[in-house]
Amino acid sequence: MIPRLLRLVPPGTLPIGAGLALVGLASYVHLALAGHNLDAAGYSSLSVLWSVVFTLGIGVFFPVEQEVARLVAARRTRGLPPGPVLARGATVAAAVLGLLLLAVLGAADTLADRLFDGDRAMVATLGGALAALAVAHTTRGVLSGLRHFRWYGTQLGLDGGLRIGLVAALAVAGVDSPVAYALVLVLAPLLGVALTAAPVLRAIGGGPKVGWSTLLRGLALLTVSSLLAQVVVNIGVINVRLLDPTDVATAGALLSALVLVRVPLFVFGSMQAALLPGLSTAAATGDDPAFAALLRRAMTVVTAMGAAGGVLAVLLGPWLVRALFDAPAVLGHGDFAWLSLATLAYLWAMVLGQALLARDRHHAQAVAWTAGIAALAATTLAPLPVALRVELGYTVGSLVVAAVMVVLLRRRPRTTMPVPPAATPVPATSGGVP
Repeated sequence: MIPRLLRLVPPGTLPIGAGLALVGLASYVHLALAGHNLDAAGYSSLSVLWSVVFTLGIGVFFPVEQEVARLVAARRTRGLPPGPVLARGATVAAAVLGLLLLAVLGAADTLADRLFDGDRAMVATLGGALAALAVAHTTRGVLSGLRHFRWYGTQLGLDGGLRIGLVAALAVAGVDSPVAYALVLVLAPLLGVALTAAPVLRAIGGGPKVGWSTLLRGLALLTVSSLLAQVVVNIGVINVRLLDPTDVATAGALLSALVLVRVPLFVFGSMQAALLPGLSTAAATGDDPAFAALLRRAMTVVTAMGAAGGVLAVLLGPWLVRALFDAPAVLGHGDFAWLSLATLAYLWAMVLGQALLARDRHHAQAVAWTAGIAALAATTLAPLPVALRVELGYTVGSLVVAAVMVVLLRRRPRTTMPVPPAATPVPATSGGVP
């Protein structure tokens, strides 16, 4: 059974999955050791920085990785080197990073006072961590597009391993500065990039340029989709506090429940970097049967993961959140059923979104996530108990996104898509947790 399942997943899933597993372990170790060595104020500052860094990183730099991976994969089918794509992607990442750093610099005093207990060094570290993510995601896009999945997984593994080693060293030395623990988020990814730079540098090459207009159009829409996707999956806990500020018990219990039901989303992360280049290659070469087969296999795998995780969550979830997180007993088996269904639908949307990207349907993906946000908002405003409203909002929103994507995938664009980046210097039409 296991060998058969392994044949269904896209090539590269296992090495990337191993790297992601180490990154996930590093996150637990990082926060656990910091929590034992920092006082309450220091740990609070580190937690806020952690949340800001990874929320912004996923929202704005992961789309850069996806778009670079898609374009590099398309050029690879024509025997063209990735250098021009890397140059364009790095420039865009640098521009986005520059805007973020300007915002951080302009609000430095406010951020320090309200988020970091007056510590200006934490604001500087926030900027450094965002810069590290910009570099890491851009280079990972090249590795993914070239199908260097072992190197991709190695970079992830180095990032995770270095985090564990650096944080352990700080803990052994008795360091009690939140800045020191935050700097690990700067050093580890940068060292990981440096140690896996060889295959990227060897492959750079030259060749025809990539048009700015196509890259920016696709990236802008992809960023919109990425940010909206984060709203769909994360807004529930915030909505509990907005709808009933006094219901602290439900907000805490819901967050604990979401940590459990989202385990399949973490596993999907190991597939995502390998799935987009495969779909892009099939789309760029006009191999519709291969495209459909890979899409079906991916949907089969995530459905199996989501269903298995959902059954376990429904059966054991109410007990696990109390045993693992000491959460109040306010959620029952029905609540976990809704959250599990929502997560399964979200997994479908993630896979279908990759298929739209591979066909250069960035606008269609953004439309689907916008429709999902509208459905989530409408459901959340229904006259129902607070917990049920946010659970149904997550469920209905995710189902609407997946359904709209299915409809849009079945529609053929007016022109043959995608056309790989043209071999000219002018803009051309062209079709990437924890």
